[in-house]
Amino acid sequence: MKKLIALVLVLMMMVPFAMADEVKLGQVQFAAHGTKCFAVITVAMQGDKIADVLIDEYQPMAAETSIAVPNSETIFAALFTEGKVLASKVQNAAAYSENMKKAGSTIALDVNYKALEDFATGKTIAELEAALEGKTAEQVVDAVTGCTLVDALGYLQGVIAAAKAAN
Repeated sequence: MKKLIALVLVLMMMVPFAMADEVKLGQVQFAAHGTKCFAVITVAMQGDKIADVLIDEYQPMAAETSIAVPNSETIFAALFTEGKVLASKVQNAAAYSENMKKAGSTIALDVNYKALEDFATGKTIAELEAALEGKTAEQVVDAVTGCTLVDALGYLQGVIAAAKAAN
């Protein structure tokens, strides 16, 4: 009898998962701004809504103060100026944010990315496109609470591209 009750309980716990919408992942490599780096933007879509977003960006950084991507010092070494490695901005957020402070930024890079991710989460692609439609880059920065990145528009365009890739 105990086994039967345990089985029924397990089956009851599985019902919400069986009824949940399928989650689809989309990922793009996107030049959110400039020509010195690239973003990898991943979006999880559940039904027609953006369920989650992950933004990271990669660029050459100082080898002595940065955590490099795997194999950066070997197979990628010839691609970069001596003393530079390919590195994740998220993994090196503290050091990268210090450089941003020198340019006048008051919010850390990872906090900015989180604000963009939170802004897009819960919206449909159409809702996110509508939120950006006709807006200047400056207006988009003002629309995303907690984000001061001048290129917020570019990152959110990348989120849209990743969401469309999931569908």
